[in-house]
Amino acid sequence: MESAVTTPAFANSPHALGAADEFGLPAALEAEIRAIYERSPLYAKRFPLHDGRLQWACYHELPVLTKQEIVARGHTEFFANYAEVERGFAQKKFEYEHTSGTTSGPMTVVMEEGWWDAQTRRAYLAHPQLADYVGRPYRKCVLAPVGCSSNLCPYEDHPFPHRYFDGTVYLNLSSDPFSFPEGEWERITRELQAVQPEVLEGEPIYLSLLARALRKRNVSVPSVRTIILTYGKASRQHSRRLAETFPGAAQVDLYGSTEAGYLLVGDALQDNLRVIDGNAFIELVPWRAADPEAFQIQVTTRDRVAMPLLRYHTGDIVRRTPTGYRVLGREKDLHTRADGTVVSAFEIDAAMPPAFTCWHWSLVGVSENRWELQYVADHGAPAGLDVALARALGDGARVRLFRRKFIQPAASGKFALLKPLAS
Repeated sequence: MESAVTTPAFANSPHALGAADEFGLPAALEAEIRAIYERSPLYAKRFPLHDGRLQWACYHELPVLTKQEIVARGHTEFFANYAEVERGFAQKKFEYEHTSGTTSGPMTVVMEEGWWDAQTRRAYLAHPQLADYVGRPYRKCVLAPVGCSSNLCPYEDHPFPHRYFDGTVYLNLSSDPFSFPEGEWERITRELQAVQPEVLEGEPIYLSLLARALRKRNVSVPSVRTIILTYGKASRQHSRRLAETFPGAAQVDLYGSTEAGYLLVGDALQDNLRVIDGNAFIELVPWRAADPEAFQIQVTTRDRVAMPLLRYHTGDIVRRTPTGYRVLGREKDLHTRADGTVVSAFEIDAAMPPAFTCWHWSLVGVSENRWELQYVADHGAPAGLDVALARALGDGARVRLFRRKFIQPAASGKFALLKPLAS
């Protein structure tokens, strides 16, 4: 039986976590926990802390926070006097965002002024390609999921000049549907050509469809040096289409969430994601005994005043690799074979033959051992793709192929590459 005082594993660098002994927590982690308790009354209601030094046995007793609990309690539970927060909204000292995540209802997230900008700055400093943009002016275009709102994605139905904020143009319009009509791609193409951005940031699938629109119009944007993949999980198909359309541009994977901030950064699809140590502590929780390098993650935010998170269960699974980490995806979006092998979008990518190229795909479970590959492409799939995917899924799976004009996302505007049947 596992001891109650087992020291948990963290994905942070040892320097960021600090030294610890067999029983006591590292000073940096303990200081953050106590600061979270001082800032938010929620945590003392759930589990009171003693005054002495925190030991690992006490840390293990801290209840894990979930999205479902935040929705059930309501975001106001994080604050002793929510009237002060409401005044802060009027004075622009606080802002709020709604995110759906994995919950059935919307979750409200309150942020203090400057928190997201500080998160972004630390994230950029944690990657050599992005660090070059810190402290100097540069031009950036963002193509975010249409469900994004608030000041994080400040776009409205305004003419182009009025969507230009501190060198950044938000290409979306709030009334955009999930699939952009040709008129919208014409507008976006013109704005890209006008801005000539160094940085292009967006949801990988949206960016892939943007690449398709540019290729269709024989338009190039040679100014783009860096592509930041965020908001959702990328496929190698998306990465390759972007590389073809923006040759020479580095692709960076920036992973996080609205409620927790930016957590991991690395080279896109290179298995070298690293924790942004200044933003969060990330605890690694063993997921399955048969797969010792795969973990659930629990996040404790750092230096956050409004709605700090302590041992927050994100719902994501990561794999530890020799060079860092790979985000496998949401636990609900992973398929497990009968032998315990986990199948993620990475394994599906690997099963796709080189002759198959598409702009977007989604592999959907429709019944027991029956799947559909829905894909957006300019040509049909090569022979044998269905067999290759079925082999990757295992257990006698059968796959049918469906070429689509578009694939509809969830209500949040995000996509799932792999959608197994709900267990």
